[in-house]
Amino acid sequence: MAWFPSNRDAPGSAGSLVEQESYIPSHEGSMVYFNVDDIEKSLSSVTAYGGKVLYPKRNIGEFGYVAHFEDSEGNRVALHSDH
Repeated sequence: MAWFPSNRDAPGSAGSLVEQESYIPSHEGSMVYFNVDDIEKSLSSVTAYGGKVLYPKRNIGEFGYVAHFEDSEGNRVALHSDH
């Protein structure tokens, strides 16, 4: 289990990442985007911990940048950054 803490005085949301036998990793269905300061640094951490980059950092114009990766359990996750 992993926790995503929040600060009531700052933007963002809290949450958790939970593993359970009935939860099946997938590339289908909804995809969660996490806002990060540095996509390249985050993707380096992904690969260092057994994940793989599915969609490298890409410019999406006025909306910033995105990237997609597969975590070490097989879930598809996305990153967003303003720069």
